Order: sequence, then structure tokens, then C-alpha cells
Amino acid sequence: MSRVPFDAEAILNLANILIETGLTEIEVTEKDSRIRVVRAHPPAALYAAPPAPAPAPAPQTAIIVEAPSAADPAKHPGAVLSPMVGVAYLAPEPDAPPYVAIGQQVTEGQTLLIIEAMKTFNQIKATKSGTVTQILIAPGTPVEYGELLMILES
Repeated sequence: MSRVPFDAEAILNLANILIETGLTEIEVTEKDSRIRVVRAHPPAALYAAPPAPAPAPAPQTAIIVEAPSAADPAKHPGAVLSPMVGVAYLAPEPDAPPYVAIGQQVTEGQTLLIIEAMKTFNQIKATKSGTVTQILIAPGTPVEYGELLMILES
């Protein structure tokens, strides 16, 4: 059995590209060789409001609650869906407070979060006024087109 030569530096560079772009896999083929690097998605956690407001909210944290019911939450009238593929962030900077918190009233057009796609930060705005009842992503989560991000109740 012959040993297949590989370039550890090339693999490391491809892994870094996955991290930087939020992609889950990348493959490079050259003549007879092929390198494929794949990473797993972190599971998206379901977040909800704590029973009492904390004295000083920690940036980008929440409390996990029960899983969604059998009804499809993406069909909820207040569902906020991702309009693109990218990496979602709940705050403008890592140490900044989040755009919205659970239980907060929002108005139509207010920024809820941002999604980074191709090194561009895109503001995701509320399409209607209401109260944020669920935040279904963690900061820095890769998201797909049409993925449920938040739920607003009227």
C-alpha cells in the first residue's frame, strides 16, 4: 500500500478559509490529487427570556428553553427568516450590547441583527412592530437562506 502525500500547510490554509467565510466544506483538485476539508455546523440553540431581568445583561447571552412545538415555527406570522447565507451576529461588535433582547419591543425597520456575507455586514431589520419572544441563533452562527432567526409577537 503506497502512502498518499499531502500538504499539511494547504490543509491548514483551507481550514482557515472555512472559518473566515463560514463555509462548511471546501475542495481543491489539482491533476491527480484532491484535498477536501469539511467542518460540522455547531447546533443552533433555542433561546428565550429569563424570568426576571438581570441587573446588568451580559453581552450576547441568553437562557435555553424547551424545543419548538410540532407546528413549524418558520410559518409563524412574526418569524424573522434569514434572507441570505452567512454568519449571524446579534451585536455590531463583540463587546457591544446586542441589537435586541428577548422581551424588547421593536418597531418596523429597526435593526434586529447583522449577517456577514462575503465580508459585507448586512442589517436584518424588523418587517413589523412587536415584541421579541425568541432568538433562535447564537452569536457567530452560520445561517442558511430561509433559516428561522427570531420570532416577533404582535
